[in-house]
Amino acid sequence: MTKQRIGVLTSGGDCPGLNAVLRGVTLAAEKRDWEVVGFLDGFEGLLPPARYMTLDRARIAGIAPRGGTILGTTNRGHFVAKIRTGEKARVPAEIIETSRKVLAELEVRALIIIGGDGSMNTALQLQEGGIDCIGVPKTIDNDIEATAMTFGFDSAVNSVMDALDRLHTTATSHNRAMVLEVMGRHAGWIALHGGIAGGAHVILIPEIPFDYDSICEAVKRREARGVHGAIVVVAEGARPRDGQQVFHPTASGEYRFGGIGDIVAHEITRRSEKETRCTVLGHLQRGGAPTTLDRILGTRFGVKAVNMAGDGNFGSMVSYQNYQVRHVPIADAVNRLRLVPVEGELVQTARDVDICFGD
Repeated sequence: MTKQRIGVLTSGGDCPGLNAVLRGVTLAAEKRDWEVVGFLDGFEGLLPPARYMTLDRARIAGIAPRGGTILGTTNRGHFVAKIRTGEKARVPAEIIETSRKVLAELEVRALIIIGGDGSMNTALQLQEGGIDCIGVPKTIDNDIEATAMTFGFDSAVNSVMDALDRLHTTATSHNRAMVLEVMGRHAGWIALHGGIAGGAHVILIPEIPFDYDSICEAVKRREARGVHGAIVVVAEGARPRDGQQVFHPTASGEYRFGGIGDIVAHEITRRSEKETRCTVLGHLQRGGAPTTLDRILGTRFGVKAVNMAGDGNFGSMVSYQNYQVRHVPIADAVNRLRLVPVEGELVQTARDVDICFGD
C-alpha cells in the first residue's frame, strides 16, 4: 500500500524558525506513516519540472538551530499575489491548474504553505483552485491579525536588543545620539519590543506619527540631566506627522522601505546641534539562529499543520491565541494587519519609563 504523501514549502522572506517548522512537519508526519515532499524555492517548485526533496529524519537532522530554510524561498515568480501595499493580484488560473496537476502526479494530498500575508493570499487562491492547503504564518514583523504571535519575531527582537546594547556604549563614550533603523513597514512591533528591551529613549513606529521637535526635546531633556548619550529606535515605516513614509519604487512594482533613519539623524543634528549617527540593522534581523521561543513555536506550528491535515481542516491557517496553537480560516488572515494599539498597555508601559514616541 502506498503511503500518504503531503507537501510543504517556504515562501516569502526568510526568518529564523522556518527549519524548526519543517522539522516539526516531518517528524509529526512520520508518526502517521506519511511521506513529506519539500518543494524548493517556494511556490516555484510546484511548476514542471517539479523541484523537490523528500524530507525524512536524515534530511532534517540538526536543522532546528539553523536560520533560513533548507528548502529555499522566494518572494518573486509566477505565484506572487502581493504587488504593493493594499493591492492584491490574482495568480493566473493556468498556473494554479498546472500546480494542481503536478501535485496529483506526485500523489501529494495536501500542501502546507509557510509564509506571510502574501503567501497566505496565494494559499487561499490555491485552495479555491482545488488544492487542499494549510497555512503556517511566518513574519518577523508579527503583523498578521489572525495570530497573536509568529515565529521569527522573537529572534528579530533579540537582534535589535543586541544592537542597542552595543550602541549604548558608543553613544555614551562619544556623547552622541544614535539612531537605529529596524524593520516594520506598517506595524511597529519590532521597534517597540526591541526598544523597550534595549533601553531606547525614543521609539518611532508607523502607528504614531512623530514630530521632530518632540524628539529633540527628549534628547535635550537628557542633556539637562547630565546624560549626554541618547538612543532612538525607528521602524522603517515610521513617518513624521506632516510627512510621508520613506520608500523607493523597484522595477517589480513594489515599494522598498528604508531611509527614515538617516533623515531622523539629520534632523536631530540640524535642530539640536547634537552629533547623531544612524545604523540600519536591515537583514541582520532576519538571519542567524532562532531563539528558544522561536524553535519551540516553529515546532508547534509544524506539528499542528500535520494534525490539521489529518483532521481535514484544509483552507485553514495555524494560529497562536491565548498560549494555545489553534487554527482559523485562511480568509480571516489575509489583508488584515495586526497593528500596535496606540493606547495599549505596552505603549503606556514605555511612556511610564520615560520613552518618547515623538508625539
